[in-house]
Amino acid sequence: MSPGTRVATALAAVIVLNLPLGTVYAFSVFIRPFETELGLSRALLSFVFGLALICFTAGMNIAPLLYRAARPWLLVAGAASVTALGMALAAMASDIAPLALGYGVLFGLGGGTGFALLLQGMNLMLSRHRGLVNGIIVSLYPAGAMIGAPIFGIALGQWGLRATLAGLAATLAISGALAALLVAACGMTLAPPAEGPAAPMPERRASIFWRLWAIFFLAAAAGLTVLGQAAGMVEAYGGTQALALSATTGIAAFITAARIGGGWLSDRIPAAMVMAGAHLLALSGNLLLFVFPGPMMAVATLAMVGSGYGLISGSTAAAIGVYWGPNHYGRLAGRLYVAWCVAAITLPVLAGRLFDITGGYAMAVLIAGMGNLLGVAIAASLPRRATAPCGA
Repeated sequence: MSPGTRVATALAAVIVLNLPLGTVYAFSVFIRPFETELGLSRALLSFVFGLALICFTAGMNIAPLLYRAARPWLLVAGAASVTALGMALAAMASDIAPLALGYGVLFGLGGGTGFALLLQGMNLMLSRHRGLVNGIIVSLYPAGAMIGAPIFGIALGQWGLRATLAGLAATLAISGALAALLVAACGMTLAPPAEGPAAPMPERRASIFWRLWAIFFLAAAAGLTVLGQAAGMVEAYGGTQALALSATTGIAAFITAARIGGGWLSDRIPAAMVMAGAHLLALSGNLLLFVFPGPMMAVATLAMVGSGYGLISGSTAAAIGVYWGPNHYGRLAGRLYVAWCVAAITLPVLAGRLFDITGGYAMAVLIAGMGNLLGVAIAASLPRRATAPCGA
């Protein structure tokens, strides 16, 4: 198999595994069915969504410990099996505990582990277009939501909540098996070439890491609120259920394109500039929605907020390669995604609680806008290129 074919086969494995996992970003479609069938509050459902992202992040940080534990295809198959088991448990849930365990813990852990394994293996195979390829990889989650949301909407209407979740569990099992076969076929490896003891992270490089962490956190707090509650937010601003479902799909499409665009732009201009512009875009959207509330304005401005998050997600993925290089990609990505994890349990959960109290999202929108303003300032302080040899 030629190097180009190996890379294409590896990318196919990444796509096959992560598109179904990306349906986690279509969670807002399940909010009303869960409220009706299980009698859960919006805040509790926001907790389940946040728990899934926490466990996803934990899985990403567990993955580097497994690089040499077994063959890559076997590790991918194992991670996929955990996700399928979790979703099957969620399909049978009758209250919050099994739902949190299945959808939150198992689905999240398996998904994060599988994502990080393939992210590491893919980056070790790349020699160029690193920003673009990583932008494509991180775009797969909103792309999965974009595809999954309308399918879920139809399935929920035709067969109900439990059958829809059971169908998703079966899809996760099939996609995991296919991804494992593709990983085996391309000969993917996970462990970087043997190196000497890792040097401590230089003070300046540590400063870059924490600024990237903060930029990603602030963008993710707003973006995950949109992804997790888009349908509910559009309805809260006066939109119909049909508009809310369409908006969920459309917003996911914008985020998908923005993640690819963020990686592509970072191959051409400094990632710091992309991040600053992205936070400015999201800030504009939040301010417009706060000042001019309404259903169509909600759709347009939530797309702006989501696009800002997408651009930062893609450019952050590219920035890891710029500042640290490919050998440590999985490890650094896992650490940075802790910001995504913390974001998942802050503003999205707070937004759900504020909705339960006030019946609206105005305060959550204002808080998100303040975060975006801070993100612009931090992004402007980043160096435009790596300032020391990679290897932190």
